[in-house]
Amino acid sequence: MNGDNFKQWFENILPLLDPNSIIVMDNAPYHSVELEKYPNTSWKKAAIFEWLSSKYVDRERPLSSLLKSELLAISNKMRPDSKSYVIDNLAKDNGHTVLRLPPYHCEFNPIELAWAMVKGYVKQNNTTFQIDDVRQLVNTAIERVTPQNWKNFIKHVIEEECKIWKVDDIMDDMIDSLEPCIMTLTGETTSSNSSE
Repeated sequence: MNGDNFKQWFENILPLLDPNSIIVMDNAPYHSVELEKYPNTSWKKAAIFEWLSSKYVDRERPLSSLLKSELLAISNKMRPDSKSYVIDNLAKDNGHTVLRLPPYHCEFNPIELAWAMVKGYVKQNNTTFQIDDVRQLVNTAIERVTPQNWKNFIKHVIEEECKIWKVDDIMDDMIDSLEPCIMTLTGETTSSNSSE
């Protein structure tokens, strides 16, 4: 899968969605193609120069006289605070919202549970390992994911989210209850409720 293939598939899916849908998306690279690519350290100086030349308006110091690190510093100042993704804009243009999951938290995505069910069925029933047979098994497995399964997957995700919020509250309480501890250069420590 790549960004272009996913975009094409996504464009075909958008008209099938209910109005004002919320689309849950993980941060797979093909989901996260940025609208505009900004220079980074892997770019060659000439490419950074070309990118900046199309945008840079300060004429006090010509770009050609700057080092690569200086060019990167200028481009970093031009970078927006949040990234804009091709897929998010497509969804927005069609009246939908993309909700992006935090990195490394696939447990918040019910599709992961459906996919695990499909893969489990294929694994359990694949005896020939022939591509046509596997394709048929995948199609059968997808058909076996019922609306009730989907409701259960969503319920499970909500339970996981509640657990994380509880852990977050516990961590906040623990951090708030910590006493400040000051270590002197001699290695002695003091806290706000120690007696002198």
